[in-house]
Amino acid sequence: MNLEGAIKHPIFQLVSESAQELQQDVYVVGGFVRDYLLDRNQKKDIDFVTVGSGINLATNVHGKVKSASKLSVFKRFGTAMFKMNDLELEFVGARKESYSEDSRKPYVEDGTLDDDQKRRDFTINAMAISLNQGDYGELVDPFGGIQDLEQKIIRTPLDPDITYSDDPLRMMRAIRFAAQLQFEIEEESFQSIIRNAERILIVSQERVMDEFQKIMQTDKPSIGLKLLDDAGLMQYILPELVALKGIEEVEGQKHKDNFYHTLEVVDNIAPHTDNIWLRWAALLHDIGKAPTKRYDKTIGWTFHSHEFVGAKMAFKLFKRQKLPLGAPLKYVQKIVKLSSRPISLIDEHVTDSALRRLLFEAGEDFDDLITLCKADITTKNERKQRKFKENFQVVEQKIKEVEERDRVRNFQPPISGEEIMETFGLQPCKEIGIIKMSIKEAILEGEIENNYESALKYMLELGKKLYLVPKLKNSDL
Repeated sequence: MNLEGAIKHPIFQLVSESAQELQQDVYVVGGFVRDYLLDRNQKKDIDFVTVGSGINLATNVHGKVKSASKLSVFKRFGTAMFKMNDLELEFVGARKESYSEDSRKPYVEDGTLDDDQKRRDFTINAMAISLNQGDYGELVDPFGGIQDLEQKIIRTPLDPDITYSDDPLRMMRAIRFAAQLQFEIEEESFQSIIRNAERILIVSQERVMDEFQKIMQTDKPSIGLKLLDDAGLMQYILPELVALKGIEEVEGQKHKDNFYHTLEVVDNIAPHTDNIWLRWAALLHDIGKAPTKRYDKTIGWTFHSHEFVGAKMAFKLFKRQKLPLGAPLKYVQKIVKLSSRPISLIDEHVTDSALRRLLFEAGEDFDDLITLCKADITTKNERKQRKFKENFQVVEQKIKEVEERDRVRNFQPPISGEEIMETFGLQPCKEIGIIKMSIKEAILEGEIENNYESALKYMLELGKKLYLVPKLKNSDL
């Protein structure tokens, strides 16, 4: 099969000519070939394999490209790369690899194209397009990758036990590709993942999470998440999620399987957000239910304070998995902690004070919170589902009315601590905090309006109760 249509860009002819000058064979390999055959958006990173020195070929090509970025050379790996406009070009010498049992870092030696294709993770990534003069554009596909693309199968070029044991990260990649492309993992390959699952522990958390994040960003994350669990990998990555599995029954009363419920929630939210951390909040919103699950003879199954417990668990999880502990963690913790609050506001007798407090606590993330709460509706009963959605519309309308009137979503105190100090002639002391907190509470409770004049009047009255005397230099006092 000739694929000259894939290599119309001038860079391919330039690489071909440079390789010919060096008397080296060269091929385009990997994701670029796969995505062209799948008619997906072409990858902007292109991998070239040459039988010879990848660094020498990269240097030769780099010298001929006027718009090239600086050439980056990695002698240890025999690779070099540079950018040309929006393309990222990487060159490597064909190689064969061998591994030790306790490391995924291979021993590398020079090899042939055949050696290089054998070391690839999957048949669909092992295809190459020749850039050589005699067979320019010809597909080199020794393992039937094109048939696997047609049949939508993920399969390893060699014995999967060798492929996965050598580099256990490939197990995550198999599941990630299955989720992204909505392919099936070939049965023997999947059984091999099950057999080798424990070897994922030799892979760094950062690399594991990189693949996990890509699964979370797919159109339907549950495909990958369920495969991770079925393969036995999830217990090593997110045991907190695995702990949600199962349904218990006591005295005829059951609770839902919170693991599969969680997968539904993540799928429900995916079409409505590309915010990876909101998807994480959906994934973790119920993790506190496992440690808080109790059975009460009077009311049945309970999960008291599971939102608060879950928010605390998120910190340990993020720390263990080397996820960012700054703003992303705080955001996820906030959404998890508040995830059940909007439900309680559905009652028609809910007070404006309760609405204001939720707006204040959620702040700029309120809309994301509501998006999660809507995704959390997983009942298969159409009447109940319709009723829940109608109730949320009522809550949103109430919130909108309160927000337009009281403006507390992004609350800023009308009176600053500096003004309190200046008004009463105070140095830093606890009374300043008391006054600021009292003003905030008065606004949230609806006792005063959220504006400077109301807050100033309230502050002066409060000052009297605290035996504070205002300095009479401001005629407004």
